[in-house]
Amino acid sequence: MTSLATASLITAALLSGTFSTAQAMPNASPLNPFDKRVRCTSTDDDGRKLVTRTGNSALGWNHFTHRHNIKKCAILNAALKDKVDRSDGRGRLKYDGVAIRTGPRPVIVKFVVIVQYTRKTRDGKYDVGRGQTIGVINAFCRNQPRNKWAAWMNG
Repeated sequence: MTSLATASLITAALLSGTFSTAQAMPNASPLNPFDKRVRCTSTDDDGRKLVTRTGNSALGWNHFTHRHNIKKCAILNAALKDKVDRSDGRGRLKYDGVAIRTGPRPVIVKFVVIVQYTRKTRDGKYDVGRGQTIGVINAFCRNQPRNKWAAWMNG
């Protein structure tokens, strides 16, 4: 299923999102520590609680906010509230989303949100602890230059 968010819905949804604190992961690299704090939360159609952790330059919020210009939880949550579009059967979930800017010059932007719905990453490098999930590891636009979020999507 694909999420469809119009500019007016996006504006209203931009006010949502949560932030909570937690300690950094003990096994993270000193040069690239993984921050477990939760920046955003959502629940999909199947009842999965999906978090977006602050992370580091390799995965999580700190990865995609810098690399793909994502600044708001609301856009992520627009895709995450629906059913999984693709699953590898080992905890990697992909959610597709569509954002539409209406007006005299309408724009349709397709994007993907990737979730690791397991306690650890496959390589075992990151572990968020018993009963927790890594969460959103990446998000990017499919039909935009360099897969970057359009500025109006962060408005």
